[in-house]
Amino acid sequence: MKKKEISRRNFLKKTTLAVTGSALLPTILSSRTAFASTKKTKMFCYQCEQTMGGKGCTRIGVCGKTPEVAALQDLLIYTLKGVSIAAVAGRKVNISDVETNRFTCLAMFSTLTNVEFDPYRFEDLLFKSVSLRDKMITRVKAAGGTIDSKSKSLTVKLKPNVDGMAKQGASYGLMSDPDVDPDIRSLQHMLLFGLKGMAAYTDHAAEHGQEDEANYEYVHRALASLEDRSLDMNALLGLVLECGEKNLRAMELLSLGNTGAYGNPVPTKVPLGVKKGKAILVSGHDLIDLEAVLTATTGKDIIVYTHGELLPAHGYPKLKERFPHFYGHYGTAWQNQKKEFNQFPGSILMTSNCIQKPKQSYKRNIFTTGTVGMPGVTHVNKNNLGPLVDRALELPGYSEDKPDMEILVGFGHKAVLGVADKIVAGVKDGSIGHFFLVGGCDGVKKSRNYYTEFVERTPDNSIVLTLACGKFKFFKQQLGDINGIPRLLDVGQCNDAHSAVQIALALTKAFDTDVNGLPLSFIISWYEQKAVAVLFSLLSLGINDIFLGPSLPAFVTPNVLNVLVKNYNLTPNGTPEGDLKKILG
Repeated sequence: MKKKEISRRNFLKKTTLAVTGSALLPTILSSRTAFASTKKTKMFCYQCEQTMGGKGCTRIGVCGKTPEVAALQDLLIYTLKGVSIAAVAGRKVNISDVETNRFTCLAMFSTLTNVEFDPYRFEDLLFKSVSLRDKMITRVKAAGGTIDSKSKSLTVKLKPNVDGMAKQGASYGLMSDPDVDPDIRSLQHMLLFGLKGMAAYTDHAAEHGQEDEANYEYVHRALASLEDRSLDMNALLGLVLECGEKNLRAMELLSLGNTGAYGNPVPTKVPLGVKKGKAILVSGHDLIDLEAVLTATTGKDIIVYTHGELLPAHGYPKLKERFPHFYGHYGTAWQNQKKEFNQFPGSILMTSNCIQKPKQSYKRNIFTTGTVGMPGVTHVNKNNLGPLVDRALELPGYSEDKPDMEILVGFGHKAVLGVADKIVAGVKDGSIGHFFLVGGCDGVKKSRNYYTEFVERTPDNSIVLTLACGKFKFFKQQLGDINGIPRLLDVGQCNDAHSAVQIALALTKAFDTDVNGLPLSFIISWYEQKAVAVLFSLLSLGINDIFLGPSLPAFVTPNVLNVLVKNYNLTPNGTPEGDLKKILG
């Protein structure tokens, strides 16, 4: 789809906005001046697992988010509620607007943890949000429709500058309405955070041209419901579970996009060492951005490495076949980037979420793209990666080859189901006794060593499936194999929970049972809102006995937790030894 030039304000005269996916955010080829923040702005945020004291960040986010950025995010979500109320009314008169659909998901994506830290880019998103809201209201009225809502999100007017918006946003925070019942608020926030994760996957899929009107309809209906004070706990819980259902579809669409572009993942050995030469490191989740880097560096004697959640990219055959300079994986998960990026002798591109505030020592070497933004860091477009490439050529790169071990990736559902006969035979003859899905997010807490110890203690006749960056707690483990099948199978990124579900569903057919009847246990680690959406997807499938950690979400009240425990036996992590005894009996 062709890009659309949109008139910008003075400081963004050269900015281009595209109509699809994360390209809707402005491309800024040079850093802006620092935001003149106010010290009076307050915040409350508890959307991630590492929130301060397990209760909520009130001075500054553990992620590095400032109170001003938190307020801008809250204001953006509030205006998106207005967009959504108008979009719900629009569908009643057969109006569904492509730009509004895509923008809603993109804008929500920008509010995920460790994604967007640049206040000026929120200013752009806010103006766009209100513009689309007002256009939709006008269209609905022209079509003879009505908007049956008194929500002020339909009429709120923005202050004229980013400083004013930050002050304005303080009135729309998560705890801004003290009269809401705590359990209702808990379910509202569960829904909001799950929607954020689903929106991120939807945006990724839209970049591939994979979209589903039913998902957009749900996003708007669910966001609009957050302004409906008549909904009780049962209605909200129903919307939460529907979020899980729709997130499964979003992950399926993203899988179709990735495999359609790059082929179905195949088991592939990935070197953890480095090669002599100039270097670029690509981190985050976005395969399209990775492909753009590989294309831009073709013939330039630059070696491209992955970091974090892009490790599974090496399993996609079309990427490996087309780009011989796509070599190996460097480093581990997002929380170690300050140390790892500081030691990397090339330039670095952050795609999607996971960025941390960079150290001054490598600030000139790091670039952002798509939804990601950081004050003082150069933002590039995948169609113009010149600054990233030029910086890589300026930096020394590696002076010599430094080989290291290799690890296996590429065990998506197509690859695993290709040996389904061996798996079924192994279960029947007893050589395979149990399956563990140990996956999710990684993080800094020492309690996350639980996942390392858990995998180390799994019995020799078990298979461990893993996905997302939680794998970095044990990805170097040499667990051996069972009848030629590796005991540790890397299913992929967090969105590849879709593959894990497909594997489980195939096994249910083979053994004529449901998922809860399989010798399969889910050991899930969470950190941010994509993981929340994935958890809801598992619950929507009726999966019981999930172990969740390293700590429970601060936004879940005891009463809501009791409902989840009663209905699904959702269980907080204990000790690796104790939990294995519970599982295996």
